[in-house]
Amino acid sequence: MPYSIKVEGEKYAKAFGRNLPLSLKDSVNLCRALKGMKLDDAKEFLEDVIAKRRAVPYFRYLDSISHRRGMGPGRYPVKEAKHILKVLENAEANAENKDLDTDNLYILHIAAHKGQVIKRYTPRAYGRSTEIRRDRVHIEVILEEREEKEE
Repeated sequence: MPYSIKVEGEKYAKAFGRNLPLSLKDSVNLCRALKGMKLDDAKEFLEDVIAKRRAVPYFRYLDSISHRRGMGPGRYPVKEAKHILKVLENAEANAENKDLDTDNLYILHIAAHKGQVIKRYTPRAYGRSTEIRRDRVHIEVILEEREEKEE
């Protein structure tokens, strides 16, 4: 599966998490919150979400989502934050392998896409059965090394 955007050059590092057992709706909102952040700030934000100190602002799939103080609708998607943190750490390791400066890495692109759907059946009473669907999510990350701004 290719990436959503094409980047060429030595200043980029990529990582891909395939078929992760996550909620697509929570992953989309979390990726939207992370896009454009500095890598260190994004990792700190995800650790705060895991500890439930900061909520993720939701912009889509807002049905019956409570407001959080000072930000509007939001939640604490802990499971999604743990998996996306691993993908970000993988992208950081790829950047180190390419000899990029990890202090100046920014999230150029991060996206969640629908993955494979695993279908199973569970038996019910009177000879019936019910389908169990396990949805999966793909997470893609592209990091960009930016030059330091001199003042």
